[in-house]
Amino acid sequence: MENSVITVRGLCKSYKKHEVLHDFSLSVERGHICGLIGPNGAGKTTVMKILGGLIMQSRGDMEFFGSAEGLDKSRDRMSFMIEQPVIASAMTARNNLEYIRILRGYPDDRRVNEVLDLIGLSGTGKKTADKFSLGMKQRLGIGMALLPKPEIMVLDEPVNGLDPEGIVEVRQLILRMAEEWGVTVLISSHLLSELSELCTDFSIISHGELVENLSREELLVRCRGHIAVRTDDINRTAAVLEDRLSISDYKVIHGEEIHIFEKLGDVKHISKTLTDSGLVITRLCEEGQSLEDYYLEKVGDRNE
Repeated sequence: MENSVITVRGLCKSYKKHEVLHDFSLSVERGHICGLIGPNGAGKTTVMKILGGLIMQSRGDMEFFGSAEGLDKSRDRMSFMIEQPVIASAMTARNNLEYIRILRGYPDDRRVNEVLDLIGLSGTGKKTADKFSLGMKQRLGIGMALLPKPEIMVLDEPVNGLDPEGIVEVRQLILRMAEEWGVTVLISSHLLSELSELCTDFSIISHGELVENLSREELLVRCRGHIAVRTDDINRTAAVLEDRLSISDYKVIHGEEIHIFEKLGDVKHISKTLTDSGLVITRLCEEGQSLEDYYLEKVGDRNE
C-alpha cells in the first residue's frame, strides 16, 4: 500500500523443525493504530521481534517506510517495547528518560519534561521506579520509547497484567500520542475488548498464521447487529424461526443461543411468535457481535 510504513510479506520463522510463524503478512498505514490480535503463543511477539531486528525471519520480506533497503537505519525512526520495558528500578522517571535521551543521542533536554507531562509522571519527583505501580512502569516504558520522537512505535502487550485503572491510563496515553503527536502504532494484545476501543485496523493471528486483516469499518460491518434469543428449547426455536417467520439468516451459538441477523425491527413480532408456539423465552435483546466473538468465530472456523 502506498501509505504503508510497515509491510511484511510471507514471514516464516522456525526453531529447528518447529515453525512458529508461517506465511504471515501485514501492512500498517501511517497514522493508524494497528492491533495484532491473538492469544498467548499465537506468534505476536515473534512478529515484533523480527520487526525490531532482535531475531531473523527464516523466510519472507519486510519493508519500512516503503523500502526494503537499510532496515537498521529505518529502525532509528522507530521505537520498540517488546515483552517488558527495561527500566532502571533504582532511578527516578526523570533519570530513566534522561538516560534514554543521551543513549539515543536526542539533543534537546526539554524533551524529558515534555514526555513526563504526557505520560503523567511529572509529579513523581525523587520517587524511584521500584516504588512505581505496574501501570506507572508501563507508562514510563512507553515514555522511554516515545522520547526520541519515533514515527512508529511497536508495543508488545503494553496492558498485560494491569488492573482496569492502569489499562485505561495506557489506552489514553496511546490515543494521545497517536492523535496529538501523529505516531503510528502497532500494538499486540490478547485483551480483545481493549483493542476494540483503541485500534483503527486489526490483524488476527492464530498458531503463527494470519487469519485476517481488516479495518475498523470492515469489522463493524462484519460484527453485525443481531437479535439474541434464548429459550427452553433451542432446536424448536430454530424450527419456528424458519417455518413461521421465514428467517434463514441466523446462527446457533454454542448450542444455547440463537443470533438472528435479519428482521431486526421485528423484535415484538418474533417474541410473540415464539411465545405463541409454546416456547419459554429466557433472553431476547438486540446487540452487536463483540471483537472477542468475531475472533473466536474466525479462529474456530480455521482450527476446524
